[in-house]
Amino acid sequence: MTVQAFFDVPAPAKLNLFLHVVGRRGDGHHLLQSVFVPIDWADMLHFERRTDGLLRRHDLSATLPADDLCLRAARCLQAASGTSLGADISIDKQVPWGAGLGGGSSDAATTLIALNRLWGLNWPRAKLLELGLTLGADVPFFIGGTAAWVEGIGEQLTELELPGQAFALIKPQESLETAKIFTHPQLARDSLRITLAGFGAEGLSRLTSPHGDGWGKNDLQPVAELLCPAVRDAADELKLRFGNSRMSGSGSTVFARLGEGNASEFLAAINVRPGWACRICRSLHRHPLYDWVPR
Repeated sequence: MTVQAFFDVPAPAKLNLFLHVVGRRGDGHHLLQSVFVPIDWADMLHFERRTDGLLRRHDLSATLPADDLCLRAARCLQAASGTSLGADISIDKQVPWGAGLGGGSSDAATTLIALNRLWGLNWPRAKLLELGLTLGADVPFFIGGTAAWVEGIGEQLTELELPGQAFALIKPQESLETAKIFTHPQLARDSLRITLAGFGAEGLSRLTSPHGDGWGKNDLQPVAELLCPAVRDAADELKLRFGNSRMSGSGSTVFARLGEGNASEFLAAINVRPGWACRICRSLHRHPLYDWVPR
């Protein structure tokens, strides 16, 4: 029996536990090193099969741009596969835009994974990864489906096994545009390149410890704080409460790693400012759709 629809399909967000800019390619793309982890803050998507080849998106909460990354992902898969099928795609947007959490990229990845199944294409992960990279640097991570050591422009993924973690997140009311961060003249682009082998178990232990500032930094954070002082305010608040804080991606969300026992204290302890969204999130061992993709 042909599957006609998938409902309540999650598109989880991610955190960058660190983010170093180690260079720049001739085409202008920045070369990065980072550790990404998926978290349990997610958009929810619904997919209904169409036989007329049309692709339609329906916004169930926030209004998205007319031609968002989700629709572009559907068109790319449709064109690359040659299918005559289409889909109605409904999005309940929960992960905020401009937050450094990869929400749009995750929606695109979930779209590729779900339509690959709904349309009966059964493409393997490697093939979806190639298509995902044409849509955006973060898309391959969500298709890969696990915590990862990330290099290049986001396409070089090495799976990591990390312990489960709890995080306190603050998303200020302000959002940041990635392009403004990466084109800023004060952005540092010369962090020392390291190897995963050199990073080692000790580095991973420091990165995931709730004590102190962990390992590394986010090279984008100083520029983000110049453009959006609320990022600095949120980071200072988390560091005051929990002893560590860092911005995720290109911002404006900041997070703190939480130890046992202080996650429940977060909402009561934090000095919430107008417009701040405060949330406790946990890392995910794997993307909820990991087993939807053939090997």
